[in-house]
Amino acid sequence: RQQYVGKLKFASLEASQGSKKLVVATEKNVVAALNSRSGEILWRHVDKGTPEGAIDAMLIHGQDAITVSNAGRILRSWETNIGGLNWETSLDTGSFQVASLVGLQDVVKYVAVLKKAAISLHYLSNGHQKWVEHLPGSEGTQYQLLYSHGTGVIHVLGIVPQSHLNVLTFSVEDGEITKQVIRVAAPWLKSLNGVCSVVGEAVLVCVDMDTHSLYVCSLETEQEMKQILLQSLDLEFADGFQPRILATQPNVISASRTQFFLQLSPSHFSLLQYKHGLLSHLRDFQQAALVSFATTGEKTVAAVLTCRSELKPGSSDGLHAGSTLEDSQKQESLTCSNQTYNINLYLVETGQRLLDTTITFNLEQSGAKPQQLYIQVFLKKDDSVGYRALVQTEDHMLMFLQQPGKVVWSREESLAEVVSLEMVDLPLTGAQAELEGEFGKKADGLLGMFLKRLSSQLILLQAWTAHLWKMFYDARKPRSQIKNEINIDNLARDEFNLQKMMVMVTASGKLFGIESSSGTILWKQYLRNVRLGSSFKLMVQRTTAHFPHPPQCTLLVKDKETKMSFLYVFNPIFGKRSQVAPPVLKRPILQTLLLPIMDQDYAKVLLLIDDEYKVTAFPATKNVLRQLEEIAHSIFFYLVDAEQGKLSGFRLKKDLTTEESWEVIIPTEVQRIVTVKGKRSNEHVHSQGRVMGDRSVLYKSLNPNLLAVVTESTDTHHERTFIGIYLIDGVTGRIIHSSVQKKAKGPVHIVHSENWVVYQYWNTKARRNEFTVLELYEGTEQYNATAFSSLDRPILPQVLQQSYIFPSAISAMEATITERGITSRHLLIGLPSGAILSLPKALLDPRRPEIPTEQSREENLIPYSPDVQIHAERFINYNQTISRMRGIYTAPSGLESTCLVVAYGLDIYQTRVYPSKQFDVLKDDYDYVLISSVLFGLVFATMITKRLAQVKLLNRAWR
Repeated sequence: RQQYVGKLKFASLEASQGSKKLVVATEKNVVAALNSRSGEILWRHVDKGTPEGAIDAMLIHGQDAITVSNAGRILRSWETNIGGLNWETSLDTGSFQVASLVGLQDVVKYVAVLKKAAISLHYLSNGHQKWVEHLPGSEGTQYQLLYSHGTGVIHVLGIVPQSHLNVLTFSVEDGEITKQVIRVAAPWLKSLNGVCSVVGEAVLVCVDMDTHSLYVCSLETEQEMKQILLQSLDLEFADGFQPRILATQPNVISASRTQFFLQLSPSHFSLLQYKHGLLSHLRDFQQAALVSFATTGEKTVAAVLTCRSELKPGSSDGLHAGSTLEDSQKQESLTCSNQTYNINLYLVETGQRLLDTTITFNLEQSGAKPQQLYIQVFLKKDDSVGYRALVQTEDHMLMFLQQPGKVVWSREESLAEVVSLEMVDLPLTGAQAELEGEFGKKADGLLGMFLKRLSSQLILLQAWTAHLWKMFYDARKPRSQIKNEINIDNLARDEFNLQKMMVMVTASGKLFGIESSSGTILWKQYLRNVRLGSSFKLMVQRTTAHFPHPPQCTLLVKDKETKMSFLYVFNPIFGKRSQVAPPVLKRPILQTLLLPIMDQDYAKVLLLIDDEYKVTAFPATKNVLRQLEEIAHSIFFYLVDAEQGKLSGFRLKKDLTTEESWEVIIPTEVQRIVTVKGKRSNEHVHSQGRVMGDRSVLYKSLNPNLLAVVTESTDTHHERTFIGIYLIDGVTGRIIHSSVQKKAKGPVHIVHSENWVVYQYWNTKARRNEFTVLELYEGTEQYNATAFSSLDRPILPQVLQQSYIFPSAISAMEATITERGITSRHLLIGLPSGAILSLPKALLDPRRPEIPTEQSREENLIPYSPDVQIHAERFINYNQTISRMRGIYTAPSGLESTCLVVAYGLDIYQTRVYPSKQFDVLKDDYDYVLISSVLFGLVFATMITKRLAQVKLLNRAWR
């Protein structure tokens, strides 16, 4: 199991050299502490996955972390060493704006929370509310800023857009407004966030793009804004960029720093100082990607992340910077040509660079840009400043760096949101490939074949002796010293094909190749042109079985907004982009179909259907197009339009155009389509029927083209809600079965396999979760035992149905799958608690009798009982719970008894399950000594009796 926290939203790095933890809050609604030495999770708290659990703010004071969540409704304090909850308090409803720690006379005692219409002050020690005050004129005024610096008052700033500012001053002791409301005219100001900041002794600094100037105003003494033109400092804004101000207040009981950063363009920052009414320019940063402030003791430093410029000889520095600046404005942020970055520290007071504080790191492997920078500063023994940096890149990777550029650890947080997953067999070893090659090529004559066989046998012998030597060598070492490191070079298929390559696609557009037995990330690839919210479909076009052709995977990426798609073709074992050029998709793709036909290089053919119902084949060689023409009459596909409630079926014509063959309309004003589930293409069915108690056979209705369509009612009233299920033939559009579950609602989880469908829903009348199982049978006689055709099925199958009560909600559901389908099927059910329950399909059998008869006992049918119990011994992941499980993936292995399982959500967990026990493997406690001694004894006894029989025959002959 591997655990993740997700993309960082807030992070706090302790400012001491020996500190061992960093406290983080993430976009996945997780509060956690990471070990700063190794990057492991020390503790983690996962809140609800809905917006209710979203963390709005995090403040750190000493050993406590204060978080505001659920849109400002819940205030919590965590003990950061062990992750315990100190206290929790609920706040009044209202739109949350900002939270801040408040100090009084050198002690930080309170936390202030600013809402849209009220401000409240709470004790840090227990969370009790000290006072709450209503904000005057909150209907028209947007209160967005809060400031205090240990003087016994809290300043609250509100804005009436394009009119004026309101400055309120509250007393910390009793919450009374100590001064009347100050109105400051600011007709150019629309919002305070990012545009305004407080520096020095309560001086508000705002930036205005239109007039190219800064406005300053003291919150305590002045009542109007003072304008300072930026041209006086020779500074210019980039066109169309909203400038930002970044200030810092190292301690809440003392004033803010008078220095602040002004961001003029995506990659241009200036360090300015406003002191005693004068604005001065300290330093300009032309090519900065990110900036950050950090404080240790009395020293405050600014960290700046820039490109490591490798200037070509003869080009001047200024020209180089200017050209990069123009390019970066087009791309909206800094991109380095060589993917190498520097972090430098500058003293805030003077803007001068601190010597020996450069960290250099490279992001060439991922190609992603840095997105956030957090600094941990500490004073060394000689009073110089040392630091470590935490960098988060746009592909959600965390890197913890120390001087001069050593990566202490890195975490791939994009794996917290896996969206698609496939398992690919590992390649053969050199020796196995040699043997494969022997059979795959045309005969080179008798002598040639014989010599080849000899050479391959020698290679095998060599590999075996090397393996024996390694075993002998490792046996002499202690177990802790034996390193079984897995890397791309020594990857090879094991005897029973239990180790596989897991190819994972994450929501951020990053692909991973993970070795299944150890969880080692062997390769990663970042697709930069993928936008947030895109959907992905991963398909294996060629497996490792076709040596010497490399395996090939194709990823279809569909943009959410433009609906346009592109294909990315790569080698799943090494992660390298394939040499094969995929077709350029000019129209939005509606459906994909992986056909069983192959081109001359053994790659399966992928059909892509666009919104004009035209078909693109990939690969599109002459051989493939000829095969497509031959079998076009038997290629059908379906399209689902959930918005219009329409399912339509199309068939392929010889010229690769399509024609509509059927259409089913589900009225959208009554119900909407939730899911459409087909069967898995790699599924094998071993037995065609079930032997009943009277020795007759009940044949299964095995329709490979069957679709299960689930609908939900649009009316959400608990008396009128319902769930509909339709079983539709994907070739003819014939509705084979339809049923309605009244007073039921989703979310619906469904598994469709062999001749059965299991789905789970919430019963609103009985207020419980229920399973319904449908099984389809042809009857005691088969219509056509040799071939199946959807076009020739005059008799509808018999549908058996039964429902069961399940005592828990579920997060994900999948059925086990094996190589030949002999092993009995189990349902793997992911529970919200993080456990995975392995439930035998026999418990969800619609033929379970209410009153057992002789025949049902003969058939081993369990008597019907409406509730399905959750037994803890059926959990396949014991204590390795998976937080916020989103899906379960199953794959067959080389052993018929074994099914490989991967569960993913916030964590990733991989294991093996044995639904029918390990019937094809000898047990661990198998008594080899006894069996061997019995065999030896029998052989010895045979030899003795043979000798005795010969003597007896000889004696008889002499008589």
